[in-house]
Amino acid sequence: MPARVTSDAFIGRRVELAQLDAALMTAAHGPGTACQAGLVFVAGESGIGKSRLVDHFAERAKAGGTRVLWGDCIDLGDSELPYAPLVSALRSLVRSGHPVFEQLGPQRAELARLLPELGTPGDLIVEPYAGSAQGRLFELLLMLFEKLSEESPVLLVIDDLHWADRSTRDFLAFLARNVCSQRLLVVSTFRVDELHRRHPLRPFLAEIERTERASRVPVERFTLEEISEQVAAILGAQPDEDLLDRVWARSEGNPLFAEEILAAEREGDGTLPESLRDALMLRVEALGEMTQDALRWVSAAQRIEHDVLEEASQLDPLELRHALREAVAHHVLASQFDGRIAFRHALLREAVYDDLLPGEVGELHLRLATVLEERLAASPCIGLDQAAEIAHHFDAAGDQPAALRTAIRAALTAERVHAEGEAAVFYERALVLWDRVVDPEALAGCDHVDLLSRAANANQFDYSRCIHLLKRALGEIDEEREPGRAALLLERLGKARWNSGKGQIALEAWDAALALLPVVPPSKERAQLLAAKASGLMLWGRYSDALEMADEALEVADAVGARSVRIHALNTKGVCLRGGGDTSRGFATIREAMAMARADGDVDQLLRSYLNLSDALHFTGDTHAARKLLVQGRKEVRELGRRANWLAIQQAEIAYDLGFWDEADELVPLELGRVTQGTTRVFYELTRASLSLGRGDNADARERLVIARDLVARSYEPQWHAPITAMLAGLERRERNIVAARAAIRMGLERLTETEAMADGARLARIFSSAAGVEADAAQQARDLGRPDDEAAAVAAARAYADQAREAASRTFAAAMPEAAAMVLVAEAEAVDATGTPDPELWARAADAWAAIDRPFRVARVRWREAEASLATGDRARAEAAGSDALALATRLGAAWVIEELTALARRGRLRFDVPPQAVADAAARPATPSTPTTPAAAVTDPAAELGLTPRERDVLALVAQGRTNRQIGEELFMAEKTASVHVSRILAKLDVRSRTEAAAVAHRLGIEGDDSVAVA
Repeated sequence: MPARVTSDAFIGRRVELAQLDAALMTAAHGPGTACQAGLVFVAGESGIGKSRLVDHFAERAKAGGTRVLWGDCIDLGDSELPYAPLVSALRSLVRSGHPVFEQLGPQRAELARLLPELGTPGDLIVEPYAGSAQGRLFELLLMLFEKLSEESPVLLVIDDLHWADRSTRDFLAFLARNVCSQRLLVVSTFRVDELHRRHPLRPFLAEIERTERASRVPVERFTLEEISEQVAAILGAQPDEDLLDRVWARSEGNPLFAEEILAAEREGDGTLPESLRDALMLRVEALGEMTQDALRWVSAAQRIEHDVLEEASQLDPLELRHALREAVAHHVLASQFDGRIAFRHALLREAVYDDLLPGEVGELHLRLATVLEERLAASPCIGLDQAAEIAHHFDAAGDQPAALRTAIRAALTAERVHAEGEAAVFYERALVLWDRVVDPEALAGCDHVDLLSRAANANQFDYSRCIHLLKRALGEIDEEREPGRAALLLERLGKARWNSGKGQIALEAWDAALALLPVVPPSKERAQLLAAKASGLMLWGRYSDALEMADEALEVADAVGARSVRIHALNTKGVCLRGGGDTSRGFATIREAMAMARADGDVDQLLRSYLNLSDALHFTGDTHAARKLLVQGRKEVRELGRRANWLAIQQAEIAYDLGFWDEADELVPLELGRVTQGTTRVFYELTRASLSLGRGDNADARERLVIARDLVARSYEPQWHAPITAMLAGLERRERNIVAARAAIRMGLERLTETEAMADGARLARIFSSAAGVEADAAQQARDLGRPDDEAAAVAAARAYADQAREAASRTFAAAMPEAAAMVLVAEAEAVDATGTPDPELWARAADAWAAIDRPFRVARVRWREAEASLATGDRARAEAAGSDALALATRLGAAWVIEELTALARRGRLRFDVPPQAVADAAARPATPSTPTTPAAAVTDPAAELGLTPRERDVLALVAQGRTNRQIGEELFMAEKTASVHVSRILAKLDVRSRTEAAAVAHRLGIEGDDSVAVA
């Protein structure tokens, strides 16, 4: 009977356990009534007891009715095992026949790509524009955990996260952004002493721990009292002080080291080990020779099934069982959740493996690889773990031909579940091995160019590496002998360059590809390339070039009978025709594409047709028809079994413009943002940002706009950069940050004006209109602060931007768009405002233009500006009429920001705005939206001081801005009414204004206002 070498008692960790219990309680029951899923990272040095803590916590959770799933990350050196802990955790559910997989319906086949035990794998169904196939797999996994959590809370444990593959890290990042009310808690452990400066887990943790769902539980060393308790539990009695002092001094509070030192004292020769590794090896060397031999095999395998160990080691079956029992009894080995044998602690495995002789390492790995390879012969489908492990073992054994062959197979297996990062690792290894073996093409099943191409595809999100690999592949091809192959590589090179923000040379690559493909005879490949380039040019706003290329694509597609390419090209052509001002032909062409897609069951192109046609209707002013079309489209696409997220977001955008904000809210719920990726996520964030800006929630709008901006950082598409630029600039204007607003405008214009061929004048007009407004504010701020040079520069810039807006809107595409014309009117009004002599009539014309196409929020905004201009020119009656109209619209919509501005205007101008009772009732029934207070401009640290106002005068000015009389100011600031009057006179002189109303306006513009508000009748 072996002496006990580990404690059965759970020592200390009360604080850490309480933190984990609290996280599980929140996930299972929520802080109130709603559950809140979460991620917890348990961090500590090697041997500190992280896994022991989590194991104890998991046992308690399981006893309380929580389903526990456990997965371990595997250290395969330079290799990566895709989704290793997830596959390990879920495999036990599959083998037990859990009914949750039947509930997935047709999606079961999609998930079988990750878990072959579920049956024949099916293709991952990815919605157009929704992102990657890996994203779809993540959605399926989230759905699986959600269904499991409906039955009981779920605890997913991922041990040794420092060895995690990239796909597992990406999935955890996905969970951090997308979990919500699922009863799910993910607990991961990692070694802090493993995280060197370039360890991939460092940036991952830095990003993920900033989310509200994630937290860290640090695990520290034991105190002397806890070491004493641990030693007593192992010995069964209190230790004497000398023994305790020796264990404490050498272990320094590391629990695992303390156990090994104690074992060395009791079972060794009395010599204490100098290091933890020495202590661990003393534990192993105390075991029988057969047991030590078995441990060497397990150390090479890391985790292994019993029959594989028996076959590989060729040890006597009975003796092997005895050896394994001895190792388990001495707490060296343990059985895992999936039934495999592994070391109780990774440090034990590392110690045994590091003790192997060089010859032993190659022998063990080669034998393991051979046995695993032979067992695959009877398996119809190779698993992720099998492919990666076999490749790893052959590589570690130094068998380079087999390593090349199996690396290719492992890469292909990883690609099957779209684990591109892991596939890239294996392809890169194959590239290294290529020149070291005889007849590499026979081993790899492909030539070197094909291998480079596959590696480039696996590195598709590492643009620089992808481009480098594609250029290498092109350098090895004889374009005259293989023009088609070279053209396909050039097409991919162009795409990689486009995605990396190098639009012009991307077009050059596509042109080079087209030059290689003969015009005669026509080919489907040429038609596809033409249609793809036409679509890219269209998205870039180069409508004339795109139209020409779409026509050519149609001609080639018709010649070769490529009907699907024809539908694609028709869709693009319709948008380009509309862009060229031929609206009726554009509509007809898109409808033709829609009819063909419907007849062929081509859901992707049917969805694209609905998007393009509704977009065209919206921008040409028939927004209600666009909304009706989208309702129809969503219904049809859903009936065809596909999601219609993009159509829903487009309908929400249109509903927002029409003033149906509650409808927009329902169409883009918060949950939708958690399951969208790619450009769908961009569209979603922009639509939500519009709602937040309208309602005055500046903080939420800023967060969403930054997310969208980062997602399209390498794009040149006007459909994204125009709204991002305009909204960011508008947000900075609200917060009186002229410097930041100008920076936003500059960045957007740089992105969209890189090429003169960009013809999307309507979206450019939107940016120029916003820019004119920024400069109008800058001119007024300079006037308020007495900076004539800055004022003159801003006035000139505002005028220039207004002129550019008019020029952009005069382009053929924009000329057919009433929205562009309204933007120009706004820019003209802003430019006149910049001079300090606003014209109410210009604002009225802009309001009428927006009203003609039913844009109530924009009408409210410009009516408010009309009221401001009217007050400045002394027309109080017009100011009250315009202000009342604006307030009625803003109140109906719930546009808190406009309501606040109108309230401030009424207060400082002593105006009376009348609001219809129904608008007030509608506003009262709507949930309140928190309004974000504005902040002074970053460039003006203290505007009151810069104006020469004393702190006391600043307080007086704030009360003037609130509409206080001299008597009220005196009462509030404890001064005589006459003293208050003197302060007001000095303030008017310093501000160079003639009235209290003008002084209040200056205070409002510079943010020198109190928080009190005055009710508006």
